[in-house]
Amino acid sequence: MSAIPSDGDTAVVRLGNGVRVLAIALPHLESVNVSVFVRTGSSHEPRRLNGISHFVEHMAFKGTRTRSCQQINWDAERLGADVNAHTDKDHTAYHMRGLAADGPRFVAMLGDIVLASSFPDAELERERQVILHELTEDEEDVLATADKLFDRLSFGSHAVAQPVIGSRLTIQHIGRADLLDYVERQYSGANIVVGVAGRFDLDAIVAAAEAAFAAVPAGSENHVEAPAYGGGIASRVQPGYSQTHVVLGYPIPSLREDHHPAMVAAALFGEGMSSPLMDEIRERRGLVYYASCAADVNEVCGQFVVEASTSPAQLDEFLAEVRKLLARQADAIAADDLERARRQIAVRTLRTRERPVRRLEDAALDLFVHGRVRSRAETLARVEAIGAGAVRDVFATMLATPVALAIAGRVKKGAVDRARALFA
Repeated sequence: MSAIPSDGDTAVVRLGNGVRVLAIALPHLESVNVSVFVRTGSSHEPRRLNGISHFVEHMAFKGTRTRSCQQINWDAERLGADVNAHTDKDHTAYHMRGLAADGPRFVAMLGDIVLASSFPDAELERERQVILHELTEDEEDVLATADKLFDRLSFGSHAVAQPVIGSRLTIQHIGRADLLDYVERQYSGANIVVGVAGRFDLDAIVAAAEAAFAAVPAGSENHVEAPAYGGGIASRVQPGYSQTHVVLGYPIPSLREDHHPAMVAAALFGEGMSSPLMDEIRERRGLVYYASCAADVNEVCGQFVVEASTSPAQLDEFLAEVRKLLARQADAIAADDLERARRQIAVRTLRTRERPVRRLEDAALDLFVHGRVRSRAETLARVEAIGAGAVRDVFATMLATPVALAIAGRVKKGAVDRARALFA
């Protein structure tokens, strides 16, 4: 067991098998948040098993070698604890939150759920139907349709473009042996972070983590090769929708690289009602009700993403104005806009630090990608050091790259051809 240098109120202890215990002291709280993060998600999956990380997350709560599904629920709820989980492209996470004194118990409970799930056959078939219902909702959601199309346009057949939920075909064919094998291969010490944030006794937390996780084989880090970017324009008509949903974007650096200029560029372009995107597109032209811009980055890739819903009749004007606004930022960055973006990122960073689960997740991803937890001061100093020239270069580089543009919902005839001409 060894300690890893970290930031202020954050401590990281590495167990002998590589499992890291991440502890963020928030002594003003009366509660504790405990999470287990596993470095595996849809980008780690073979195509025939797309959706298995999400399937494992669902099934983990359906019974272990010593506890039934009902006992798992009762053990948490008798302590008043909240239980949750989620799967993403690059990680899977399991969470419990409750009274500060119960932190070591939560570590033990999550260890049982994450490492000792038995995936009972009867529960498997019931949960398969639950996931298929979830998939139906996803398929009928025009926003989700556009997002999935956008990922495929961006990264083609690479696993990072696979949907987290999987496909109807893969969900129907994933079996118990697949789940057991996937956990055995992916859930190793090098790929697990046990996180705790709130009020706790660190020695007790580390002891609980040792008891629950020390027997996990060390394994090796789950790496994914970076995808090649493609780009392109495509549409998917979905009956029953009166609006057109657009997801538009370009590649940007990943978390492994210097993504901060792109993060500032996204905040400058579309965060807040005074941003160029919202001021021009919504306030001055009335082309949308909803629009957003974000720098979506993970370990192996990044995307500068503009999303909006507009009317089919206004789609062409919307795309033309977005293209003009992007070009305008490539020509010049206003000092006031740059300062606004920096301040928005600073406030967002501070707000994140006030949300224990989000702070744990950001820190765990830092450990997976960088091997350490980056401090708030380090991040903000990097943002403050970014000048107008660096942000302008982000926009210029993007505009020299083929756009990825997904259009879904109600789509007028010829919309894709007109978009191709605009972004040629």
